[in-house]
Amino acid sequence: MIPKYRIRCVSGGEIVPDITSLSCPSGHDSLLRTDYSGRKLQLAPHEGIFRYLCWLPVTAPLLPSGGPVTFTNTRLSRELGLSRLAISFSGYAPEHHAALTTGSFKELEALATLQRLWELGKKIPVIASAGNTGRAFAGLSAQYGKPVVVVVPSGAISRLWTTTLAQDVFLVAVEGDYTDAITVSSGLATVPGCVPEGGAKNVARRDGMGTTLLDAAVTLGRIPDHYFQGVGSGTGAIAAWEAALRLIGDGRYGTKLPRLHLAQNRPFTPMVSAWQQHRRTIKPEIDMPDAPNAIQEVMSPVLTNRSPPYSIGGGLFDALQATDGQMYAVSNDEGKNAMALIRDTLEIDPDPAAAVAAAALVQAAEAGTVGPDDSILLNITGGGYERIREDFTLFPIEPSATVGSQGSGDGLKAELARWVARYG
Repeated sequence: MIPKYRIRCVSGGEIVPDITSLSCPSGHDSLLRTDYSGRKLQLAPHEGIFRYLCWLPVTAPLLPSGGPVTFTNTRLSRELGLSRLAISFSGYAPEHHAALTTGSFKELEALATLQRLWELGKKIPVIASAGNTGRAFAGLSAQYGKPVVVVVPSGAISRLWTTTLAQDVFLVAVEGDYTDAITVSSGLATVPGCVPEGGAKNVARRDGMGTTLLDAAVTLGRIPDHYFQGVGSGTGAIAAWEAALRLIGDGRYGTKLPRLHLAQNRPFTPMVSAWQQHRRTIKPEIDMPDAPNAIQEVMSPVLTNRSPPYSIGGGLFDALQATDGQMYAVSNDEGKNAMALIRDTLEIDPDPAAAVAAAALVQAAEAGTVGPDDSILLNITGGGYERIREDFTLFPIEPSATVGSQGSGDGLKAELARWVARYG
């Protein structure tokens, strides 16, 4: 029987025998990528992301599930002077048939990841998050009863809530930023029974988020000319690039990659700085000289990854280069104006990261970077929080432990090991 997919190293091209691997066994500094045996996009009779089951690295759907929705809006198109603007929305807005009750497109990656880890041996993922990813995994843990370990900066605790009481979440608050949370999570992932979720190296995460572009192509009947998104790590943009490559291989949706237009929130813009000089390597002393203070000043903390998958083979630099991409630095004022624009035209309260993406689209439209008749996809990666609060009771998640920025010592690991033992 031909396997549904294989794992291939992007840089070396070799097949990786262990499909659970997060890195190339030959030593390439490269992402791995799923290589699906089915070259045509075959839609499955499911709702949400599992409509695209043929290009997800799982054998069965996790149901019920939500997914992205693609729609147009005359008011926003008219306001920006763009006749073929489409919106991909991953959040909660029943009038648009958007049903992600965590309010974030991170739910797309969490759905695919949880199902894949379950199929590969019921492993418990350890997730580092600035807020949205952690909430997505916690929300799905509450819905499906699957255990997860979530590590977030202490300042992000308020963003951790669920609409169903979460009883299977081990939450660690780190007194530091997102990068510190990643460091702590790496230590906890060594506890037996746990595995690192993998971040950008996780093929299920990328393919789950890639369904935004798949849904847009199916809805529009083609790959859009331009793709706009706010980025912290850039994993969602890499996912869009990979999904576009698969669509081109299908042959029914066009032959040209969408141009990636990616935005960061000033004053924290390391990838903007590096890309403007066409450097593969981010140089902290040049691109983020005062990172702690810059992170404190942004309106969207989820866009503040100090170690993004920018330089790695198959990462964001390669995605930008392959698509003739462009990066934008968006101020808080621009982001707030774009947030008001989305509220007024779409009647959705967007996540701040999505407002940053919308502000980049405003910049591009005003500069003529995109044409009035170009096919454009704006990825509104989250929102609908006000409606969620109206329609659901929110359950905050209390930390199981609070530690310092280097705090993943033996005591915390022992506590986590006792918690893991509850799940056999």
